Amino acid sequence: MKIYADNAATTKMSERVINAMLPYMREVYGNPSSPYEIGQKARKALEDARKRAAAVLNCEAKEIYFTSGGSEADNQAIISAARLGAKKGKKHIISTAFEHHAVLHTLKKLEKEGFEIELLDVHKNGVVSAEQVENAIREDTALVTIMYANNEIGTVQPIREIGEVCRKKQVLFHTDAVQAIGHVKVDVAKDNIDMLSLSAHKFHGPKGVGILYAKKGILLTNIIEGGAQERGKRAGTENLAGIEGMVTALEDATKDIDGYANRLIPLRDRLIAGLEEIPYSELNGDRKNRVPGTVNFCFEGIEGESLILLLDDKGISASSGSACTSGSLEPSHVLLAIGRPPEVAHGSLRLSISEEIKEEEIDYIINSVKEVVEYLRNMSPSWRDLVNGKRKHVFMH
Repeated sequence: MKIYADNAATTKMSERVINAMLPYMREVYGNPSSPYEIGQKARKALEDARKRAAAVLNCEAKEIYFTSGGSEADNQAIISAARLGAKKGKKHIISTAFEHHAVLHTLKKLEKEGFEIELLDVHKNGVVSAEQVENAIREDTALVTIMYANNEIGTVQPIREIGEVCRKKQVLFHTDAVQAIGHVKVDVAKDNIDMLSLSAHKFHGPKGVGILYAKKGILLTNIIEGGAQERGKRAGTENLAGIEGMVTALEDATKDIDGYANRLIPLRDRLIAGLEEIPYSELNGDRKNRVPGTVNFCFEGIEGESLILLLDDKGISASSGSACTSGSLEPSHVLLAIGRPPEVAHGSLRLSISEEIKEEEIDYIINSVKEVVEYLRNMSPSWRDLVNGKRKHVFMH
C-alpha cells in the first residue's frame, strides 16, 4: 500500500489544474509585456487570473501581486512594512516564536539592520492570543506578522481578532497563510488583514508560484529588480501557466471549505485517537483548533528521522516537521516553542492527509506507526533508561 501523508510539504497537482495550464504552454505562450496579438492574449489571461484570485480572497485585483511562492511573498511583505515603519521612526516588529523560517530569517536579517524583533511566546496548545498581541504593541510598532495556520502542528490562530487589534492600533498586519488557504475560510476584508502570503503547491497547484496580497495604499519595497512587471513591484516575466494553474487550484480548494472539513475531520480524529493508544505519546497543538488534515505527535524514546524512514519502507510518506528544515539535526523550533523538551521534540511525526485518503488507509497508518515505534523503542538506549527509571518520563502513560 502506498499512502502520501505529507500534504503540508507539497500536494499532488490535480488533473483540472494541469489541463488549465496546458493552453498557456502550447497556444498562449506569449510574453504578457509584448504588444502583438499573442502577447496581448497572455496579458488578458494574466489580468483575468488576477481578478479571479481577488474574488476568492475578497479584495481588489490591483491588490494581488504574483510571486514565486510563499517565501518570496513573506520576504516582500515584511521588508516593505519594515521600510515604511522606519520612515516614521517605527522599528519594532512583533511576531511569534513558531513562524515559518521564511518569516523568522527575514526578521533576523532586519534585526541586524537595527530593528527590534519581539517574538511572542506560544501557548502549549499552539495558539497565540489577540490579547498577547495587543499588550505587545507599542507606539513604535511597525508590523505584526503572525501565521494563519502553523506549518508543523496545524493549529489555527485567531487571525480576525488579531487583525482587529492591529486596525485599532493602526499597525500593519501580515499573515503567512500558506498552510491555511484551502483548509479554512480566509477573507482578507473580514479578517482585517493588510498583507497575506500564499503558495500554490499547498493546495494542489504547481510549485514555484504564489501570491502576495497587499492592501491598497501599502507601498511595497522591490525584492527583485528588473522590469516593470506586477505594477513595477516584482520584476520578471510572469509565469502565466503557473498562475493559471494556481488560480484554478485556488478556486477549487475554496469552493466548498465546509464540505472538505466535514469529510476530513472525522478521518483526522480517527488518526489522532489511534496514535494516542501508543504509550507515552502526545498530540502537539490544540485538539480541535487546527486545520482539518494535519496531525503532529511526539513519541518518547525514539528519533523522528528513523520513524520517517521505516514508515517509508511501509509505503507511507510522512515527515518529522517542515520540509524546509528536513536536513537539519536540530529539534523543531515549533515544538520547542510550545514547550516540548529537545529530547521529545526529536521524536516527532507530522502526518498531513488530503481529502483523497480512505478510512482503511488511516487504519494502516495507525498500525504501521504502532509497529515502528515499538521496534525503535526496543532498540533505543534512551527508551531503556526510561523503562528502568534512570530517566523520568515526560508524558503520562
